[in-house]
Amino acid sequence: MDLFFSDLLYLILFSISLPIVMLIIYSRKSSNPNLPPGTLGWPVIGETLEFALACQRGNPAKFVKDRMNKYSPQVFKTSLLEANMAVICGASGNKFLFSNEDKLVVSWWQRSMKKILCFPSVFDETLVRDNFKPPTFLPRFLKPESLQHYIAVMDSMAGEHIKIYWSPRGEVKVFPMAKKYSFALAFRVFMSIADPRYVEMIYHPFQILTQGFLSVPIDIPGTAFNRALKASKFIHGELLEIIRKRKMELEQKGESAPRDLLSHMLSALHENGDAKSEMEISTQVICLLFATHHTTSSVITFILTYLAEFPDVYSKVLKEQMDIAKSKGPEGFLKWDDIQKMKYTWNVANETMRLTPPVQGTFREAITDFTYAGFTIPKGWKMHWNVNTTHRDPKYFPNPEKFDPSRFEGKGPQPFTFVPFGGGPRMCPGMKYAQAQVLAFIHNVVTRFKWEKVDPSEKVAYNPSPIPSKGFPIRLEPLQNESI
Repeated sequence: MDLFFSDLLYLILFSISLPIVMLIIYSRKSSNPNLPPGTLGWPVIGETLEFALACQRGNPAKFVKDRMNKYSPQVFKTSLLEANMAVICGASGNKFLFSNEDKLVVSWWQRSMKKILCFPSVFDETLVRDNFKPPTFLPRFLKPESLQHYIAVMDSMAGEHIKIYWSPRGEVKVFPMAKKYSFALAFRVFMSIADPRYVEMIYHPFQILTQGFLSVPIDIPGTAFNRALKASKFIHGELLEIIRKRKMELEQKGESAPRDLLSHMLSALHENGDAKSEMEISTQVICLLFATHHTTSSVITFILTYLAEFPDVYSKVLKEQMDIAKSKGPEGFLKWDDIQKMKYTWNVANETMRLTPPVQGTFREAITDFTYAGFTIPKGWKMHWNVNTTHRDPKYFPNPEKFDPSRFEGKGPQPFTFVPFGGGPRMCPGMKYAQAQVLAFIHNVVTRFKWEKVDPSEKVAYNPSPIPSKGFPIRLEPLQNESI
C-alpha cells in the first residue's frame, strides 16, 4: 500500500493544478437529478483516496457501509479509478447485476489494469471490447471431470512444499509460502511446468506486477505502475517462449503432447473460426495466473489464521482430515472423492471468505441507459458490486462478526448473499479449482502441525486482497501422531 500512496501524490498534485473550469464542467456532469444519491468527490481522483485509506486500514467495508447508511442501502454514486460509478448494494443488487450480464452491463477493467495484464499488441483491441472475458472453454477445463485428474498433483505438491519449506523450520510466514505454492501449482496444472527454478524466476517479477496492479497509472521511472509494466513485459516474453515451444510439441507429438490448459488454448478458435494469436494466449495466461494467485493464497492464509484463533474449530477440522488421511494411507494421494468428504473444512473456508473475502468485488459498465431502484444509470457509467454489502449484514448473517462455520450447513445462506466467487453468467469458472487447491493444502498442514500466531495483533490491509502486514508468521508444533 505504501507504493500506492507514493504514486498517488503525483496524481493529487496534478489534480489540484487543474483549471477552475474543470470544476465547473465536473459539477455540470454530476447535476443529473435522476442519478443515484452520493458524491463524486474530487476532480479526477474522485473518492479513490478515501477508498484506498479504508483498504490500508484493513476495513474496506467501512467505505461502502458509510455510504449505504448516508445515501441509500440500494445504490449510491461515487467516483473510483477515474470513473463515475454506481455501487449496487445488497442481495437484490447482486442478483440484478449478475442476471443482466451482456444485457445491460458488461465486465469492466480500468485502462491501467488492462495495460499491465495485456500483451501490448492486444491492448488496443481489448480496449474496444471491454467485456474482458475468460476463454470460453475454461469452465470445461476446470469442471470436476477434468479437475479430478489433478487432485493427486495438488496433494503431492502441497506435501512436497511443506516438507521443504515448513517442516525444517519452527516458524514460517504463511502468506508468502502460500503464494509460492499457489503460483507453482498454477504453472504445473495450466502449463505442465514443474521446474522450480524456472517458476521462481517468473514468480518474483509477478509479485512486482501484482503490487502495481492498483497503483496510480503514472508511467515514469520509480513508480509502481512503471515497475509493473516492465515486469509484465518480461513475463509476456517468457510466456511467448513457452507457447511457441508447446506449439512445436503439438505439431510433432500430436496426442502425446501435454493436454493441459495451454494446449486447450492453442486449439481454441475465435467465433469466426480464426486461430488465437500467441499474444492473445499470453494475455489469457497472465490473466489466469493473476486471478488464481492472490485469491487462493489469501484464503489459505486466513483459514490458518482462524484455526489458530478457534481451537474448537481446529479440532473438528483435524478430525475430519485425519479420518481422510487414514483412509488413503501414508503412501496414497487424495482423490476427488476425498475432497468431497471435506465438508466441515469447506464450511470453515466459506466462513473465512465471508469475513475476510479474497476479492472485494468487481466492476461492470452500462451498455445502455437503465433504471435501478428508481434511479437512472447512464450508458457508459461504471458499476461496482461489493461483497461487504451482504457478507456482514445481520439480515442475512445473524451475529455477523462471529466466526461460525455452521452457517453453511444444510441449504446455507440465501441466494446472492454469499458471493466470494460472484454469480450468474460471470460466476468465477475457477471456483472448483480454488476449492480443490485450498482443501488439498489445508489437509497437508492440519495433518502435520498445530500452530500458534507469533503476533496475535498483526494488522491486515487490502490491495485488493487482504494482506497480513507481517506475512502471518506462525510457530509450528509437529503432531506426535503424524500419519502421513
